[in-house]
Amino acid sequence: MSTRFHSHRIFLIAAFALAGSAFTQAQTIHALTVQDALELAKKNNIQVKTALTNLAVQEQTNKELTADALPTIAATGTSTNYFQIPVIVLAANSFGPGFPPTSQAVSLNQKFNLTAGVTLNQKLFDGAVFVGLKARSTALDYYKKNIDLTIENLAVNVYKTYYSLVISKTQIELLDANIARAEKFLHDTKVMNENGFAEKLDVDKAVVQLANLQTSRENTQTNITNGYLTLKFLIGLPAVDSVQLATSFDEAQLKGGIPMDLQYKYEDRNDYQVLQISRQLSEFDVKRYKAVYYPTLSLNGAYQKNALNNTFDLFTNASTWYSTSYVGLSLNVPIFSGFSKDANLKKARLQSTLLGDQLDNLKQNIDVEVRTARNTFINSIRNMDNQRDNTSLAESVYNQTKKKYESGLASTTDLTNAQTDLIQAQTNFINALYNAVVAKVDYLKAIGKI
Repeated sequence: MSTRFHSHRIFLIAAFALAGSAFTQAQTIHALTVQDALELAKKNNIQVKTALTNLAVQEQTNKELTADALPTIAATGTSTNYFQIPVIVLAANSFGPGFPPTSQAVSLNQKFNLTAGVTLNQKLFDGAVFVGLKARSTALDYYKKNIDLTIENLAVNVYKTYYSLVISKTQIELLDANIARAEKFLHDTKVMNENGFAEKLDVDKAVVQLANLQTSRENTQTNITNGYLTLKFLIGLPAVDSVQLATSFDEAQLKGGIPMDLQYKYEDRNDYQVLQISRQLSEFDVKRYKAVYYPTLSLNGAYQKNALNNTFDLFTNASTWYSTSYVGLSLNVPIFSGFSKDANLKKARLQSTLLGDQLDNLKQNIDVEVRTARNTFINSIRNMDNQRDNTSLAESVYNQTKKKYESGLASTTDLTNAQTDLIQAQTNFINALYNAVVAKVDYLKAIGKI
């Protein structure tokens, strides 16, 4: 091997080592309880951030609505230099006998004109503006409640994903135990076949069973890996980071701490509150479109200084500035606008009616959802208990069959069937655990206690 090639290989090994070191350093390990995961989700999840941004946008919209009710003050200034001074024409004898008998062109302007002043405008009465001011806090409540609803839906996904990963630990442990049994059974069967006490078919069956278990574990591990990626996405962690679950599964806690008496309130549901606030906002819309039929009244005023001269010496002591000021009221009485106001008002009333119907429909849905979720949860707990007992029984059957097999009182088929039944019972138990977790989360969400 040449020295040049050897050096090149050393360089590649060092490069890979450095890259691996950088990758390892880029990873962060997070030991998270389920509450830790939920807090991270509230902080990092993009849907929560979007809901918070929508609230901030509404806060600025409210400031804009407030500004409509405040006075507007503006400084004004104009400067004019006439190249040709405009004139007006006075008719003949405009000022009586003794004046020129023909029409005369007369200029009333100076070559240079400068005007500076301040104007004021204040709305004294505008029904649409006043309705908008009243609706500000309700609009904020709508976006605040949308944040709560977003967090609630996020919590449901975090709980389900987190506990599915917790339960998967038990699933992997059971699979590893079954693989160990299958490997020992295959070894024993091969020895018995070599000594003439078992057929080649028995060895093949043992190989198939072991392969099936190994495939099942690989698929389960892939699902777990993808589950961790989903959890990291929900709580806003980088995909390269590592998560350790610090909350264990507790069947007693799963069964307890949940009201089962069907004494729930619609107002505990965030989606119901959002719809309630939406209807309140629609009622403000009705009032706003009613208000456009009312007259509007505004106060306006101005103070101005004017300088006029034929030479540009407007800022010298020889220049004279003339003051003008006024205060006035502006009244606008709507008379006809092509029926657009009537159409908008009717549309707002219909929208309010629709939201009322949606509230009634949501109440019915909640009644059904609560009862359905409660029945599912009760059945899931019962099924979990049954499957746990069934797993214990299947394990006992397998152990007894194994002893008989080792004593020559049971066949290979008997032992294989017993192990298959045990694997199926364990699978059913894992599914029952997960279904019970999902059922509890769904029930808590249904009654607004998530």
